Amino acid sequence: MSRLKLATLSLLALSGMVAPALAAGPTIAFLMPCSTCADRFEGQDKPDFIAAIKDLDPTATVIANNAQGSADDQVSQAEAALTNGAKVLVVSPLTEAAGAAIVDKAQAQHVPVLSYDGLLTGAPADFYVSFQNEKVGELQGQYLIDKLPKGSTIALINGSQDIDPGRQFKAGAHKAIDSAVGNGGLVLGFEADTQGFDPAKAQTEMEQALTKLNDKVDGVLVANDGMAGGVIAALTARQLNGKVLVTGQDATDAGLQRILAGDQTMTVYEGIKAEATAAAKVALLLAAGKTDDVKAMATDSVDNGADKVPSILLTPVVVTKDNIKDTVLADGFTTLDRICVDAAAASDVCKK
Repeated sequence: MSRLKLATLSLLALSGMVAPALAAGPTIAFLMPCSTCADRFEGQDKPDFIAAIKDLDPTATVIANNAQGSADDQVSQAEAALTNGAKVLVVSPLTEAAGAAIVDKAQAQHVPVLSYDGLLTGAPADFYVSFQNEKVGELQGQYLIDKLPKGSTIALINGSQDIDPGRQFKAGAHKAIDSAVGNGGLVLGFEADTQGFDPAKAQTEMEQALTKLNDKVDGVLVANDGMAGGVIAALTARQLNGKVLVTGQDATDAGLQRILAGDQTMTVYEGIKAEATAAAKVALLLAAGKTDDVKAMATDSVDNGADKVPSILLTPVVVTKDNIKDTVLADGFTTLDRICVDAAAASDVCKK
């Protein structure tokens, strides 16, 4: 190209007629564990995180993958992201072992790891963004305590215990429930840990609970909405849906529909957009090597068994039929059109 043409292009760029090319921004990997355990990872976390990254740095690239329940695939996806130039790995580990393997591979290339939503344990992480997971279980347990009369029989359908969120949810549930069990209070008639937060397994476990308890159950503490769907399917087969209090988590559209229809009693809402946005901000700071700014963003620290991890822990909120409009709808988390379908459409909440 001639010097004249180069000079002309430069003048045009300066005048705004030709936009100068933007320098390539950092590549960030967003590695989620599964869809069956929580469909929010694909439907909400992923688009919210990508949007937040693009708002903060339009030149950045996001590599988003979901392991769909395979620990081996999650590790392979991390390897591929590193090969493709990822400067930060944002990981919700499927298992403790997968998380530790990913950290090993990232450290070998001096790439920081941000633990997202589920705490990465047994290996050092650079930052952690999530909700107060133990508080989730406490809110679910306290709800049953507040709503059930003394002598009521409950079942606990916990999440997977091979990953920290499942352990935290269960610990929080017992923190609330244990004080109310016995001495004329609640009766804990059945408890099971659901591998992989699998709704089908939760349904089987609830069927086992009903058989053991001869259908005499008044409340079921269920770790999340996906599993609550399986539990309610088991209750429906015995004509017990709507007669038993059922908890959940994630405020999924399906869970909210069941609440409006009267089959599920509550869910725990976590502002995923706020979580994803906080993670995006930290990830870009980590990519830029701004360690002081990263430390300044931390509002807490969490011991993950390997180190004290600087953290941002957001507050979960109970959602029932009575406050749907003031929580998930007011925040724009979902819409009436999405939740007012089928049996839920008859709810007073759906009358616009």
